[in-house]
Parts: sequence; C-alpha cells; structure tokens
Amino acid sequence: MACPACRLAYDGSFHLPRLARLEAGHQQLAERILLAGGNLKEVAGALEVSYPTLRKRIDGLIEALEALRGDDDALGESYLEAVERGAMAPEEAARRIKELNGGA
Repeated sequence: MACPACRLAYDGSFHLPRLARLEAGHQQLAERILLAGGNLKEVAGALEVSYPTLRKRIDGLIEALEALRGDDDALGESYLEAVERGAMAPEEAARRIKELNGGA
C-alpha cells in the first residue's frame, strides 16, 4: 500500500476491510446511501434513476458484500485448519480472523 503524493509505503501482510475491497461503483453507492440516511428516494433522485434501477444496484452491492463475506469466512476456516495442523500459532490465527472481521 502506498501514497503517491508523499511516497510513503506500507509493506506487509494485511487484509483490507470488505467495504474497501468493493469495486468503486459499489463503494460510491454505499456512501450515497449512508449520507442520505438510508433514504432511497433521495438516493434515486441524486443518481437520477428510478427506484427499480436503484433497487437493482443495491441488490448488486449486497451480492458483492455477501461474496466478500463468504471469501473471508473461508479464509478464516483455513486459518483454523492451519492451527489444527500446527502450521500457525493460535494467536496469529486469532489476529488474522479479527482483521478479517474489521478488527471487531
């Protein structure tokens, strides 16, 4: 991960939160929904689309998040299996699983 403006770089093994891994269009839609307080009529008006079109976009956003969550769940399971095999320390697996879940 690097900042082109200040040329600061962070190199290592880390996992970005799900929302940060969404494609740009889904990120923008999620931001609009949040800033509108969930008012879909306001979001549809701002995007100049009909409610059914907005609903379809939201469904795509939901599917993308569910897919990322499934990927993260599978990765978490692989960490647990690595602990069972003795290939990973339990503390490391716990840290990684916590990171997958946004630090919560």
